[in-house]
Amino acid sequence: MRGTAIDHVKRPAANVSARRDSKTPDILLLHYTGMKDGQAALERLCCEGSGVSCHYLVDEAGVITQMVDEDLRAWHAGASVWKGEPDINSHSIGVEIVNPGHEWGYRDFPDRQMASVTALCADVVARHGIAAERVLGHSDVAPGRKCDPGERFDWQRLHEAGVGHWVAPVPVAGGAFMQAGEAGEPVAALQGLLAAYGYGVDVNGEYDAHTVAVVEAFQRHFRAQRVDGVADRSTIETLKRLIDALANSPLA
Repeated sequence: MRGTAIDHVKRPAANVSARRDSKTPDILLLHYTGMKDGQAALERLCCEGSGVSCHYLVDEAGVITQMVDEDLRAWHAGASVWKGEPDINSHSIGVEIVNPGHEWGYRDFPDRQMASVTALCADVVARHGIAAERVLGHSDVAPGRKCDPGERFDWQRLHEAGVGHWVAPVPVAGGAFMQAGEAGEPVAALQGLLAAYGYGVDVNGEYDAHTVAVVEAFQRHFRAQRVDGVADRSTIETLKRLIDALANSPLA
Protein backbone atom coordinates (compact mmCIF):
# COMPACT_ATOMS: atom_id res chain seq x y z
CA MET A 1 0.00 0.00 0.00
CA ARG A 2 1.73 3.18 -1.22
CA GLY A 3 1.94 5.90 1.38
CA THR A 4 3.93 7.77 3.96
CA ALA A 5 7.30 6.78 5.37
CA ILE A 6 6.06 7.98 8.78
CA ASP A 7 5.47 5.12 11.25
CA HIS A 8 1.94 3.79 10.83
CA VAL A 9 -0.22 0.69 10.87
CA LYS A 10 -2.40 -0.51 8.01
CA ARG A 11 -6.04 -1.50 7.82
CA PRO A 12 -7.55 -1.48 4.33
CA ALA A 13 -10.87 0.27 3.74
CA ALA A 14 -13.56 -1.19 1.51
CA ASN A 15 -14.72 2.00 -0.18
CA VAL A 16 -12.08 2.98 -2.71
CA SER A 17 -11.96 3.69 -6.43
CA ALA A 18 -9.60 4.96 -9.10
CA ARG A 19 -8.94 8.69 -9.26
CA ARG A 20 -11.01 10.08 -12.12
CA ASP A 21 -9.36 11.41 -15.27
CA SER A 22 -5.94 10.30 -14.00
CA LYS A 23 -5.93 13.06 -11.38
CA THR A 24 -3.04 13.25 -8.92
CA PRO A 25 -3.33 14.59 -5.36
CA ASP A 26 -2.97 18.37 -5.13
CA ILE A 27 -5.15 18.93 -2.04
CA LEU A 28 -4.61 17.72 1.52
CA LEU A 29 -8.02 17.64 3.20
CA LEU A 30 -8.33 17.40 6.98
CA HIS A 31 -11.37 16.17 8.91
CA TYR A 32 -12.40 15.23 12.41
CA THR A 33 -14.20 11.93 12.82
CA GLY A 34 -17.19 13.36 14.69
CA MET A 35 -18.01 10.09 16.46
CA LYS A 36 -18.11 9.05 20.12
CA ASP A 37 -14.71 7.35 20.06
CA GLY A 38 -11.85 6.35 17.81
CA GLN A 39 -12.75 2.67 17.58
CA ALA A 40 -16.22 3.48 16.28
CA ALA A 41 -14.67 5.79 13.72
CA LEU A 42 -12.15 3.15 12.65
CA GLU A 43 -14.88 0.55 12.13
CA ARG A 44 -17.06 2.94 10.15
CA LEU A 45 -14.22 4.03 7.90
CA CYS A 46 -13.44 0.40 7.10
CA CYS A 47 -17.04 -0.74 6.61
CA GLU A 48 -18.33 -1.14 3.06
CA GLY A 49 -21.85 -0.21 4.10
CA SER A 50 -20.78 3.18 5.45
CA GLY A 51 -20.01 4.53 1.99
CA VAL A 52 -16.98 6.42 3.34
CA SER A 53 -13.23 5.96 3.72
CA CYS A 54 -10.04 7.98 4.08
CA HIS A 55 -6.37 7.61 3.35
CA TYR A 56 -5.24 8.06 6.97
CA LEU A 57 -6.76 8.06 10.45
CA VAL A 58 -4.89 9.62 13.38
CA ASP A 59 -6.13 8.65 16.84
CA GLU A 60 -5.81 10.68 20.03
CA ALA A 61 -2.70 8.74 21.08
CA GLY A 62 -1.06 9.76 17.82
CA VAL A 63 -1.26 6.36 16.11
CA ILE A 64 -1.57 6.68 12.33
CA THR A 65 -3.56 4.08 10.42
CA GLN A 66 -3.39 3.99 6.63
CA MET A 67 -6.57 2.72 4.98
CA VAL A 68 -6.28 3.67 1.32
CA ASP A 69 -3.31 3.78 -1.03
CA GLU A 70 -2.46 7.38 -1.94
CA ASP A 71 -2.74 6.52 -5.63
CA LEU A 72 -6.42 5.67 -5.12
CA ARG A 73 -9.52 7.78 -4.52
CA ALA A 74 -10.84 7.59 -0.96
CA TRP A 75 -14.43 8.61 -0.24
CA HIS A 76 -14.11 11.36 2.35
CA ALA A 77 -15.07 14.75 0.91
CA GLY A 78 -18.64 14.13 -0.30
CA ALA A 79 -20.42 16.98 -2.07
CA SER A 80 -17.76 19.68 -2.08
CA VAL A 81 -15.99 22.28 -4.22
CA TRP A 82 -12.77 24.28 -4.23
CA LYS A 83 -11.64 26.69 -6.97
CA GLY A 84 -14.62 25.52 -9.00
CA GLU A 85 -13.57 21.85 -8.85
CA PRO A 86 -16.37 19.59 -7.51
CA ASP A 87 -14.55 16.23 -7.42
CA ILE A 88 -12.39 16.89 -4.38
CA ASN A 89 -11.95 13.15 -3.74
CA SER A 90 -10.04 12.69 -7.00
CA HIS A 91 -7.78 15.63 -6.16
CA SER A 92 -7.04 14.95 -2.51
CA ILE A 93 -5.43 12.96 0.25
CA GLY A 94 -7.94 12.67 3.12
CA VAL A 95 -6.85 12.60 6.76
CA GLU A 96 -9.40 11.86 9.49
CA ILE A 97 -8.44 13.01 13.01
CA VAL A 98 -10.18 11.35 15.95
CA ASN A 99 -12.27 13.91 17.83
CA PRO A 100 -15.93 13.63 18.91
CA GLY A 101 -16.70 16.88 17.13
CA HIS A 102 -19.40 19.43 17.77
CA GLU A 103 -22.13 16.82 18.15
CA TRP A 104 -20.43 14.62 20.78
CA GLY A 105 -18.42 17.05 22.89
CA TYR A 106 -15.88 18.89 20.77
CA ARG A 107 -12.53 19.21 22.53
CA ASP A 108 -8.95 20.29 21.95
CA PHE A 109 -6.73 17.97 19.93
CA PRO A 110 -4.10 16.39 22.24
CA ASP A 111 -0.47 17.36 21.71
CA ARG A 112 0.65 13.86 20.74
CA GLN A 113 -2.15 13.65 18.20
CA MET A 114 -1.24 17.04 16.74
CA ALA A 115 2.42 16.00 16.59
CA SER A 116 1.51 12.95 14.48
CA VAL A 117 -0.88 14.95 12.30
CA THR A 118 1.82 17.57 11.70
CA ALA A 119 4.46 14.99 10.79
CA LEU A 120 2.07 13.11 8.49
CA CYS A 121 0.91 16.27 6.74
CA ALA A 122 4.46 17.53 6.27
CA ASP A 123 5.40 14.21 4.66
CA VAL A 124 2.36 14.16 2.37
CA VAL A 125 2.72 17.74 1.10
CA ALA A 126 6.46 17.30 0.51
CA ARG A 127 6.05 14.11 -1.52
CA HIS A 128 3.14 15.41 -3.61
CA GLY A 129 4.22 19.04 -3.89
CA ILE A 130 0.90 20.26 -2.46
CA ALA A 131 0.71 24.06 -2.32
CA ALA A 132 0.23 25.65 1.09
CA GLU A 133 -3.12 27.20 0.14
CA ARG A 134 -4.44 23.76 -0.83
CA VAL A 135 -4.15 22.33 2.69
CA LEU A 136 -7.80 22.63 3.65
CA GLY A 137 -10.45 21.64 6.15
CA HIS A 138 -13.61 19.75 5.24
CA SER A 139 -15.58 22.86 6.18
CA ASP A 140 -13.66 24.89 3.57
CA VAL A 141 -14.85 22.69 0.71
CA ALA A 142 -18.33 21.93 2.12
CA PRO A 143 -19.41 25.05 4.06
CA GLY A 144 -22.74 24.72 5.83
CA ARG A 145 -22.70 20.96 5.42
CA LYS A 146 -19.51 20.32 7.40
CA CYS A 147 -17.69 22.18 10.19
CA ASP A 148 -14.62 19.99 10.69
CA PRO A 149 -11.87 19.95 11.79
CA GLY A 150 -13.22 23.10 13.40
CA GLU A 151 -12.09 26.12 15.33
CA ARG A 152 -10.11 24.12 17.93
CA PHE A 153 -7.77 22.65 15.34
CA ASP A 154 -4.29 24.20 15.43
CA TRP A 155 -3.74 25.39 11.86
CA GLN A 156 -0.99 27.74 13.03
CA ARG A 157 1.05 24.81 14.34
CA LEU A 158 0.87 23.14 10.93
CA HIS A 159 1.93 26.34 9.21
CA GLU A 160 4.91 26.76 11.51
CA ALA A 161 5.97 23.25 10.44
CA GLY A 162 5.78 24.30 6.78
CA VAL A 163 2.28 22.99 6.10
CA GLY A 164 -0.64 25.14 5.02
CA HIS A 165 -1.35 28.80 4.36
CA TRP A 166 -1.69 31.10 7.35
CA VAL A 167 -1.42 34.72 8.49
CA ALA A 168 -1.88 36.05 11.99
CA PRO A 169 -5.60 36.94 12.20
CA VAL A 170 -6.49 40.59 12.66
CA PRO A 171 -7.79 41.01 16.26
CA VAL A 172 -11.53 41.13 16.74
CA ALA A 173 -12.64 44.69 17.44
CA GLY A 174 -15.41 47.12 16.61
CA GLY A 175 -16.14 48.82 13.31
CA ALA A 176 -18.38 48.30 10.32
CA PHE A 177 -19.56 44.82 9.38
CA MET A 178 -21.85 42.93 7.03
CA GLN A 179 -24.27 40.20 7.99
CA ALA A 180 -27.21 38.07 6.88
CA GLY A 181 -29.93 39.93 4.99
CA GLU A 182 -27.74 42.71 3.62
CA ALA A 183 -27.20 43.28 -0.09
CA GLY A 184 -25.22 45.45 -2.46
CA GLU A 185 -21.77 46.06 -3.84
CA PRO A 186 -19.87 45.61 -0.54
CA VAL A 187 -21.41 42.14 -0.18
CA ALA A 188 -20.47 41.28 -3.77
CA ALA A 189 -16.92 42.48 -3.09
CA LEU A 190 -16.69 40.19 -0.05
CA GLN A 191 -18.04 37.25 -2.06
CA GLY A 192 -15.51 38.03 -4.77
CA LEU A 193 -12.64 37.85 -2.28
CA LEU A 194 -13.88 34.55 -0.86
CA ALA A 195 -14.25 33.11 -4.36
CA ALA A 196 -10.79 34.38 -5.32
CA TYR A 197 -9.30 32.49 -2.43
CA GLY A 198 -11.11 29.31 -3.48
CA TYR A 199 -14.44 29.10 -1.63
CA GLY A 200 -17.53 28.02 -3.55
CA VAL A 201 -19.73 31.10 -3.30
CA ASP A 202 -21.81 32.97 -5.89
CA VAL A 203 -20.94 36.64 -6.34
CA ASN A 204 -24.56 37.80 -6.29
CA GLY A 205 -24.45 40.71 -3.84
CA GLU A 206 -26.84 38.96 -1.46
CA TYR A 207 -25.66 38.08 2.06
CA ASP A 208 -27.67 34.89 1.94
CA ALA A 209 -27.54 31.72 4.06
CA HIS A 210 -24.78 30.20 1.94
CA THR A 211 -22.63 33.31 2.27
CA VAL A 212 -23.06 33.11 6.04
CA ALA A 213 -21.93 29.47 5.93
CA VAL A 214 -18.88 30.33 3.82
CA VAL A 215 -17.87 33.15 6.17
CA GLU A 216 -18.24 30.76 9.12
CA ALA A 217 -16.03 28.22 7.33
CA PHE A 218 -13.42 30.89 6.71
CA GLN A 219 -13.55 31.94 10.35
CA ARG A 220 -13.19 28.36 11.64
CA HIS A 221 -9.96 28.01 9.66
CA PHE A 222 -8.41 31.47 9.75
CA ARG A 223 -10.08 33.61 12.45
CA ALA A 224 -11.31 31.18 15.08
CA GLN A 225 -11.66 33.69 17.91
CA ARG A 226 -15.27 34.28 16.86
CA VAL A 227 -17.26 32.07 14.49
CA ASP A 228 -20.54 33.83 13.77
CA GLY A 229 -20.80 34.28 10.00
CA VAL A 230 -20.58 38.05 10.34
CA ALA A 231 -18.05 39.76 8.07
CA ASP A 232 -16.49 42.16 10.55
CA ARG A 233 -13.27 44.12 9.98
CA SER A 234 -11.18 41.31 11.48
CA THR A 235 -12.63 38.74 9.08
CA ILE A 236 -12.33 40.92 5.97
CA GLU A 237 -8.81 42.15 6.71
CA THR A 238 -7.58 38.64 7.54
CA LEU A 239 -9.01 37.42 4.24
CA LYS A 240 -7.30 40.23 2.33
CA ARG A 241 -3.97 39.48 4.03
CA LEU A 242 -4.25 35.81 3.08
CA ILE A 243 -4.92 36.69 -0.55
CA ASP A 244 -2.07 39.22 -0.55
CA ALA A 245 0.25 36.48 0.74
CA LEU A 246 -0.49 34.16 -2.19
CA ALA A 247 2.32 33.72 -4.69
CA ASN A 248 -0.03 34.79 -7.50
CA SER A 249 -2.33 37.09 -5.58
CA PRO A 250 -5.32 38.35 -7.57
CA LEU A 251 -5.05 41.59 -5.56
CA ALA A 252 -1.48 42.29 -6.71
